Amino acid sequence: MILQQWLVLALECTLICISSHASPQKRQCAFQVTSQTSAYSAAGNVSGSVQLCKNTQCCVGFYHMSEGQLKVDVLACDVVEKSCPDATCKGQPRVNNNYIMCVCNTDLCNSNITWTTESEHPPRIYSAKLKKTAVNVLVVTLLLICFGIIALKWKKASLQSSHPDFSAPAPCSCHTTRTSEIDIDHIELQQVVGQGHFATVFQGKYKGSMVAVKVLPAGWKYKFAAEKEIYELPLMKHGGIVHFLGSGRKPDDSSWFIVLQLAEYGSLHSFLCKQTSSWMVSLKLCQSLSQGLSHLHSELGSNDVHKPPVAHGDLSSFNVLVRADGSCALCDFGCSTILCSCSRCRCWRGHVTNMEGHTQMGTLNYMSPEILEGSVNLSSRYFLMQGDVYALGLLLWEIWMRCSDLFESSVVPQHLLPYELELGTSVTLDSLILFVSHMDKRPSIPEHWELLPQGSALKEILTECWDCEPDARLTAQRVVDRLVCLQSSYSL
Repeated sequence: MILQQWLVLALECTLICISSHASPQKRQCAFQVTSQTSAYSAAGNVSGSVQLCKNTQCCVGFYHMSEGQLKVDVLACDVVEKSCPDATCKGQPRVNNNYIMCVCNTDLCNSNITWTTESEHPPRIYSAKLKKTAVNVLVVTLLLICFGIIALKWKKASLQSSHPDFSAPAPCSCHTTRTSEIDIDHIELQQVVGQGHFATVFQGKYKGSMVAVKVLPAGWKYKFAAEKEIYELPLMKHGGIVHFLGSGRKPDDSSWFIVLQLAEYGSLHSFLCKQTSSWMVSLKLCQSLSQGLSHLHSELGSNDVHKPPVAHGDLSSFNVLVRADGSCALCDFGCSTILCSCSRCRCWRGHVTNMEGHTQMGTLNYMSPEILEGSVNLSSRYFLMQGDVYALGLLLWEIWMRCSDLFESSVVPQHLLPYELELGTSVTLDSLILFVSHMDKRPSIPEHWELLPQGSALKEILTECWDCEPDARLTAQRVVDRLVCLQSSYSL
């Protein structure tokens, strides 16, 4: 009888423990929002200045500096579950200390922020889902590494015994291939077809063909040199990258110019503003765009020449061209970075090495959350390519939002830049950090796409490109593979 009572008591204790673990007490956070940040009201039930969290155990605080004083943007529950190991709200400066954020895990902890004016390098924020599996992944990885080392040593010993004259790997080089300089007198400049921050683009005629001539003022020599270096890398010729014909300098005003193959439809932004497209035309735009980025990101070798991986760094619908055949081509490599990866050529050459804050890191609407916040891992070259894939996802969304076959029973929306609908035409860095990084929001995907045969596949591609976790994003080549599957499965 006593044994039975002990068993019942033990069972009750176990159930209580399980129940308390399964249903933790809801977090209470200090609550204060502005009209621009009212979306945080949906993160939990609000009672006066206190919010009871729905989906998280984390409280957040976002502040901005105004005349040397901290002003509250948000005090609330976090919108999505994130790691928040601190019991107190320790401020992390962002954007040259003009923007402060904190996260913490105790009741009302966000009502009192602590911070110093010394800028700390912000930690990368990983999702709770990844943290839960980290230990298991580590154990499995260590086992695989051990087996891999043993297998490699055995294979190497076998090869050396059977092939004593084992050859050394081919030398790695990041050297560019020189192109002949073009005399400006051989080009017939016609009308202006584009105007940017650093350059003016003319339509022209060269050797009987129509070309685009990008002219940069004399003072922008470093921009000219950076872009020319990318175009002159070995094995850069590809259908998804605009064809580089040569470069030179104008003697009259010492300006620099780059001659490129003319893309008849101009920029992707201009193309999408002017017309809608069918499913197959949209798919061709997406495939050629992704193939171009995949080639740019790839490390290639052929006939003793080496093409290192390159991160574009400023991928946007303004920096993608559309040819007459409906294919896309990447252009504007002034913010690109060469990512040499072999042992004798470990270098980053590009604007990231001179990065101060957020300057020269791309077009604002297309910046990934980690680049917006400045919480990137600068010791890894991959964050730049992951940032490109985030921007690629936004470009795919732009293209599909102008596809008439995806809006059969409704009017196709006018073309908008990413986040223009949610944040307006004058997007600011602070509003993007709040919306994209802290609220983990993305451009709206039409609900009726779920009813389309290819709708779930489209949503998967987009969400896996613009995932908040850089390591969880697809690679450019994986996007190409997904689009090939789309074409074979859903040819309208």
